[in-house]
Parts: sequence; structure tokens; C-alpha cells
Amino acid sequence: MHNATFTFVRLRYRSGDWDTDQRMPANILNSLLEYTTIPINMTERVIDLSNDEIFQYPFCYISGHKLVQFDKKEASNFKQYIENGGFVFADDCNHDIDGLFAKSFEAQTASLFGKDALKKIPNTHEIYHSFFEFEKGPPATSFELNGWGDDLVHDYLKAIEINGRIGLLYSNKDYGCEWDYDYRNKRFLSEDNTKFGVNIIMYAMNA
Repeated sequence: MHNATFTFVRLRYRSGDWDTDQRMPANILNSLLEYTTIPINMTERVIDLSNDEIFQYPFCYISGHKLVQFDKKEASNFKQYIENGGFVFADDCNHDIDGLFAKSFEAQTASLFGKDALKKIPNTHEIYHSFFEFEKGPPATSFELNGWGDDLVHDYLKAIEINGRIGLLYSNKDYGCEWDYDYRNKRFLSEDNTKFGVNIIMYAMNA
């Protein structure tokens, strides 16, 4: 499954709205270029979840606001990809644990992996130390802090672990929107908020 050059793969699924946060991948790829030495494909790749081509790549991103209802082939590929050592970063664009994406996506994972498979990960998890140090766990997003969605700051992420390694990382924090800006504007930030994206990808590539 491992390709020597990192490619940011976005999963396209038939239900809902998969095409969110369109500037985010280029922003994260720029951060990987800036901070790391891994070889990078600088163009985001969109692949249908139902396409077996996903098995060629170690990292995939999936997001949305609306209902997630995988068809039979999508569900089969999603389960097989994660169980075979792939890494999926799933981001809820509603930043809302009671929202439509959250409820439907979590229902999908429960039906595929079992209702207790998706668990909170401790804030000491390796993913918070895989490149940059996040001693308090997942960094908050401005969307949470401004009281959007469920008006909660989620002080945890959830994951499905396969053989002691994260196969699915799941966030209600809306990192995709947080990182959805032109990378050239990063210099105006007091702290580069994409650093946790670097951690996620470095963990996915190395764990």
C-alpha cells in the first residue's frame, strides 16, 4: 500500500457533500514541504471510495456536512482499506457531535467495525508527538471557540485502532475549515495552525 511519494487523497462518496474545504490540501502540502523532508506530490488527488485505486495510497481524507450513506462497494472498500493498514482522517465539517454528518458517519463506522470500535484516544497518544508536540492533545479550532455547531470545545479525538495503530482518525473539530485558506496567508498567523495536520500525516506515514 505504501507509495514512496506522499499524495493527499480525498475520498469522493456518492451521498452527501464530499468536496469541502478546497484550499486545505494545498495548505497542508505546503506545510509538509516547509517542515519535513518527505517527497510530496503537490497536487491533491480525488478518488472514488468505490475505486480500488485507494489501496495504492497510505492516507485518505474524508469530510462533509450532510448525510453519509455508503453504498455496498464503498462500505466494503472503506472497511478493507482501514483493516489492511490504510489511514483515513475523517473530519466533521459541522463541528457538531449531534449533526447530520457526525450521526450518519458514526452509524456507518458502527455497522462496519462494531458499535464500540470508535473510541476516544488519550491526549498522550503518539499522534500528538509524531512531529510537533501537542502536550494538551488536539488543538482547538476557531469554529469551536466562536460557539458554532454544538457550542462545545472537543478536548479529544476519536479513532479506530487496528493492531495498536490508528486506522481511522475522527474529528468533530472541523480542522478542514480551520486550514481552508491560501497557504501564502500563513505568515499573518501568530502560530501556524496547520502543524497538527503535519502530525496527522507523519503519523499515518510512519506508524
